[in-house]
Amino acid sequence: MARMPSAERRRQLVEAAIRAMTRDGVARTTTRSICAEAGVSLSVFHYCFDSKQALLEAAIETITGNYVARVKSAVEPGATLRETVRGALQTYWDHVTAHPGEHMLTYDLTQYALREPGFEHLARAQYEQYVASATALIDQVREVRELEPTVPVEVLARYLAAAIDGLTLQFLVLGDERAAADHLDLTADQLVSLIEG
Repeated sequence: MARMPSAERRRQLVEAAIRAMTRDGVARTTTRSICAEAGVSLSVFHYCFDSKQALLEAAIETITGNYVARVKSAVEPGATLRETVRGALQTYWDHVTAHPGEHMLTYDLTQYALREPGFEHLARAQYEQYVASATALIDQVREVRELEPTVPVEVLARYLAAAIDGLTLQFLVLGDERAAADHLDLTADQLVSLIEG
């Protein structure tokens, strides 16, 4: 096995964990199965992570970070506020429809963390990351548009995180793309009205 910097090994293990958990579910994914997926020994896992809990935390951060990067890249300086908000939502949504298993994994991670003693803080951290992501998007939109929302940014961010969470779960259950598009339009309209006041 070739020597690799520990940060790259960690990334390799996190990506393997995401693939394994998406395929097999969080509860059935073991550190051994993650190592097998990554093609590394168990000792490499223990060198990179103190526990499965630490790996799950890194997986949640990675998944959320990827969403944030995608959405922030969709903010167009020359577009209208409505186009900007709807475009950002669509960028996220394109990932939902292309990778539903990864989005199902986020719900599985939440449920696992809430049920597993000592892991509860991971569920809270996961949702706080969602709010932080929504805050980052709203802040970016505010800066590009030079706007000051009438509703506090934290309230807007929590609303947006809850709305997207609900829309994602509804789509994963029902698979209704037309209804999802209508709901994204409605969410964009509501957000714009809350930002503009």
